Amino acid sequence: MAQKFGEMIRDLAKEMGISEDLIKKVTEEILLTAYKKNYGTVDNAEVRFNEEEDGLVPTLYSLKSVVDDVYEEVREIELSEAKELDPGSEVGDTLYIEVDPLRDFDYSAVQAASQKARQLLRDIQKDSLYSEFKQKEGQLIFGYIQREKDGNIFVDLGRTEGFLPKKYQSPRETYKLNERLKCYVHEVSKNGPHVSITLSRTHSEFVRRLFENEVPELADGSIEIKNIVRDAGFRTKMAVYSRRSDIEPVGACVGVKGTRIQSVIAELEGERIDVVRYDHDPKKYIANALTPATTEAVYILDEAAKTALAVVKESQLSLAIGKQGQNVRLANRLVDWNIDVKTEEQFAEMEHSPELRKVVESLFNQADEVLTVRELSDIPSRITDILVDCGIEKIEDLINLTKEERTRISGLTAADWALIDKILMESVDIVEDEAAPVEESGTFEEGEAEEEVYECPNCGYEITADMTECPNCGVGLSFEYEEEEDE
Repeated sequence: MAQKFGEMIRDLAKEMGISEDLIKKVTEEILLTAYKKNYGTVDNAEVRFNEEEDGLVPTLYSLKSVVDDVYEEVREIELSEAKELDPGSEVGDTLYIEVDPLRDFDYSAVQAASQKARQLLRDIQKDSLYSEFKQKEGQLIFGYIQREKDGNIFVDLGRTEGFLPKKYQSPRETYKLNERLKCYVHEVSKNGPHVSITLSRTHSEFVRRLFENEVPELADGSIEIKNIVRDAGFRTKMAVYSRRSDIEPVGACVGVKGTRIQSVIAELEGERIDVVRYDHDPKKYIANALTPATTEAVYILDEAAKTALAVVKESQLSLAIGKQGQNVRLANRLVDWNIDVKTEEQFAEMEHSPELRKVVESLFNQADEVLTVRELSDIPSRITDILVDCGIEKIEDLINLTKEERTRISGLTAADWALIDKILMESVDIVEDEAAPVEESGTFEEGEAEEEVYECPNCGYEITADMTECPNCGVGLSFEYEEEEDE
């Protein structure tokens, strides 16, 4: 009987996916439950498993003390009866007497054992399912679409059923009955007697797992995905970083002729994916994040508030912003900065605003790398010598020059001032003058009128009407003006 009982439990446990250790535990508890129901105690009961029979055949024993006179039949046995079982028995010994449940137990004990078995197996199955799928939380899983109700999809996962809510379904995708489906295990939880497995195909981590399956460098840790953001069904942006100098992270994720990234795109039914290089420099990172647009420059407006300005050509503006602002919105989330995108023309207008000037002054107050004009890179020594001779040694003093003060510095042409402005912009992000900047086409005198600039007829050097000789070649100059005729 014991062998048949063990085989029955083993077959049932295999069908329910329960381990052998749990089989033993269930079998032991069932037999002890029946023993207690029949005899009222389990203090003197013990279950052993026959290891020669795969460890699955249980034997129930009743432990009884050998005595001359029996006062408690459940715990004691007379010496004469004990000698029949074991001739060497003596008073005080303990005998292990095998109990046959079908022979020795009444119906109520067997029924109690049966109920206990069903309860234990249900609890174990629930715990086993929960433990198994809890370990798969955050991973990919395969299943088959079983049914649909109110837009929600129920997926056959083998031992149980997964739930793909409508809100976690990509708007780009359609689902068919019995179709094989790859999903991301979003959450595993217990709801009373049931295990709930929530699946997703819209989570950004779903794309991460897809790339990890396609790119060996991600799996072995050579490349790291720093961040990934997604507008499911439309576009994903992923920032990658290489821990090895000999591996180009973007190229590794894209693959030869795009084979790796195309596999992921196919799984996402054609969703666009931008793989960009992560950079510790926020300016470079922001420029990369605005892919596929080409960014001309990035300016940090407020580092504490994480606000930045990206400047692009007019032809790149629509790409940088994207349809309904999608590209810049995803870029904001990817780099965790608030990015404002402007064209070069719009930025030129912004340069002269009082608000931007405050930002510039703040940048100079915080800057400690470049403080003097001589520290500016690529600026000719001739220009720095003139500025220093005029008492302008600090960059802050140079920035604060008005247009009138600029014209009073002799020896610097409009081209020189244009070069100074360009170098300042490259060195400190943004350059601003309280009035309009000096343009390459000329300098300004005191007053509102713009002074005209001419070319020396001998050497082509820029000259103005108040000059009597060219400062470059020394040729004498004179200016004649034609009077305009009245109409």
